[in-house]
Amino acid sequence: MTLSKGDKTDLIEYRLNQARETADTATELFRLQKYPASVNRIYYAVFYCLLALALKYEFETSKHLQLIGWFNKNFVATKKVDSKYGTIVRKFYDYRKSADYDAFVVIEKGNIEPLLSHMNDFIEMINRLLHNE
Repeated sequence: MTLSKGDKTDLIEYRLNQARETADTATELFRLQKYPASVNRIYYAVFYCLLALALKYEFETSKHLQLIGWFNKNFVATKKVDSKYGTIVRKFYDYRKSADYDAFVVIEKGNIEPLLSHMNDFIEMINRLLHNE
């Protein structure tokens, strides 16, 4: 996709806002004890952040695992970000996949609370990367 510089900037900001709104939805679903849905939204909040970052660096893919791999190779392995963020992304991907597709999944409140904190931390880290580099 070829975008003008202004359109690219607008799309990056759109993805960041989408991540923040999705994070708010994840928090509200958690409050309503809709834990599988909350896990889904937690993952997608992080995913939208990665899409914003990929736009900045002109990386395109339609595959979630390719995007995660690109992030790990270009930001975690190069120590541009703490290795915990690579772990967070992969953990969220696995949790979301399980919550969405596995049968008879039980997700407990205590397992979700730390994810919400990590999600917010991840969003802030990506925001800093996008605006300080």
